[in-house]
Parts: sequence; structure tokens; C-alpha cells
Amino acid sequence: MQTPNNPFKQALAERRQQIGLWLGLAHAYSAEICAGAGFDWLLIDGEHAPNGLQDVLAQAQAIAAYPGSHAIARVPVGDTALIKQYLDLGLQTLLVPMVDTPEQAAQLVRACRYPQDDGLGGVRGMAGARASRWGRYPNYAKEANAQVCLLVQVETRESLQHLDAIAATPGVDGVFIGPADLSASLGHVGNPGHPEVQAAIEDAIRRILRAGKAPGILSTDEAQAKHYLALGAVFVAVGLDTQILARQTSALAARFKVGASTDLPKGSVY
Repeated sequence: MQTPNNPFKQALAERRQQIGLWLGLAHAYSAEICAGAGFDWLLIDGEHAPNGLQDVLAQAQAIAAYPGSHAIARVPVGDTALIKQYLDLGLQTLLVPMVDTPEQAAQLVRACRYPQDDGLGGVRGMAGARASRWGRYPNYAKEANAQVCLLVQVETRESLQHLDAIAATPGVDGVFIGPADLSASLGHVGNPGHPEVQAAIEDAIRRILRAGKAPGILSTDEAQAKHYLALGAVFVAVGLDTQILARQTSALAARFKVGASTDLPKGSVY
């Protein structure tokens, strides 16, 4: 059997816009419900949700039953050993938070790749784990590098200063802009809609595209998400499962309970 192609990586390379949903409920049951909704990709969050390796695996397995939805995982930190474990689970696309320099980006590229004569200096450890279906993909070690999709997350003032070099790093497929941490870094904690933050985001999208890479972002505001797509953002998450649950349950209770608060939870972006 041949190692499966990565349809999300291919879509980014062809600049086909991909609409996604953030998963923070940390359970395969809810992940499967979301997988049937029709999103192009679902992000299993290992940074801000209570997900361990077995939780991530269970959700990836649930999503795999729905071929139209691609499972992406965000690692909690860009650690080489942890990245190896996520890839060994069979995930093909990873999002790594808090990438501030091109040196960090280059190290992440190496962590995601097996050693090969491709000039990228892969350091991923060899193993016959689930990614190779325990050896049933006989050429996995030679084919895996081409299917790994690395997304790096820029979300600080420093990362914006180095953005052109980060985006130009060979082996980086996409650059995700983190609105929440970026707003904090720019001095506008809790206000990603601030004009300075929005101007920085729009400039970042243009710079990422200019580097020939795919820009990504998360926004739960429909008009704002469509604005980012119009600017050329390629992969855009338009909701969070936790926020959807919080808002819809609060709204339902408010419609039936006298005196219940009509202020719906605003949630947050990442």
C-alpha cells in the first residue's frame, strides 16, 4: 500500500481555500459529530485543550471516517520529540504555536522530516508506528516527508518582525496568524479587533502570500472571516466547538427561563 496523499497540503499548494473548525472539547464523540458537518479541516487542539496523545489519536480516528474532513493537530509546543510522537500517531498536518524566528521554523521543518538527501536536514526518529500502519505502508519512510504539512503560528510582535523570513523557510507550508496572542503582544489584550491588530493581520496575510505560502487564521465573526478570505487567506477556521456549545446552550436557556441573562458568552480566538 502507498502512503496516503495529504489532500490539505495539496489544497494549500494550489491556493484552494479551506474552511475549518477548532476542536477544544477533547473527545472523539464530539469530534465525530463535527467531522460530519462538512468542514474541510478540523483542528485538534493540544495547546489549550486537555488533550493527551491518546485523546488526539481517538479524535483523529473518528475524523478519518469522514474523508471530506482533514484532521490537523496543534502541538502544545514545538518540541522535536513531541512532534515525532504526533506524527507517529498518523497525523500528516501539524500546527506549531509561538514561532518567532526563521531559526525556529527551520528546526520545526527538520523535526517533521526523516533524514533524506533533500537539503532540509530531517531529524525525525524512525519507527514502525501507526503512521506507517505498522509497516503496511512499506515505503512510508521514503514517502512521508512529501506528505507532511507544517503550519507555523505567528502571534507576537517579534514574529511579525521576522515574518518574511519565517514564511520563506523551505518546508513551511502555511503560516497561521494567532489573533489573541498577537493582540496581547501588541498591547491590546483581549481586543483582537483593535485597528492596530487588524492592520497587522492584513499586512501579515499580504506578506505570507508574497512569500508564496498559505496564510491562515481563526475568526468566529462571519463578516471578519469573509474579509480575511477576500484578502487571500487560504485556510480559515470559522468557529470553535466549545464556543458553539456555550453560546447555543446559553441562548436556549434564555429563551425558556424568565429572568435569564441574554448576554451570550463571547468566547475567544487563538
